[in-house]
Amino acid sequence: MADYSERDVLRELFPETARELFGDGHQAAAPTLGLYEVADGRRALVNGGRLAELEPLEPKGNKAAHCDLCHSTRSRSEVGIYRARSGERLYLYLTLCLVTEHCQRRAGKQGLEQLAERVLGAQSVPGEG
Repeated sequence: MADYSERDVLRELFPETARELFGDGHQAAAPTLGLYEVADGRRALVNGGRLAELEPLEPKGNKAAHCDLCHSTRSRSEVGIYRARSGERLYLYLTLCLVTEHCQRRAGKQGLEQLAERVLGAQSVPGEG
């Protein structure tokens, strides 16, 4: 019995869905862009081949905060404060919604690209440190 991948089955049974998900095979895959949860409450901001690790900080205070990704004001229980290394002994501090999926949807691709450029662009600045 032959082994078939999920991609093969979708292409055979649902060709239109396969084209939407995987393209027509002639296009290059879109670069990865997103904010992903990883171990220990950390988040990974990925833009193509570049990656920034966002380290959560202990929550303090109880005032509302502004999310740096979706630009919504949320209660303190709905946001987290994260630290990203932006150079030698330099850090960038971000406030992000704890529910990443909805936050990314509100921000859209342009919002994610702007955040990635802010965080990842700061990491590659020469001469700082």
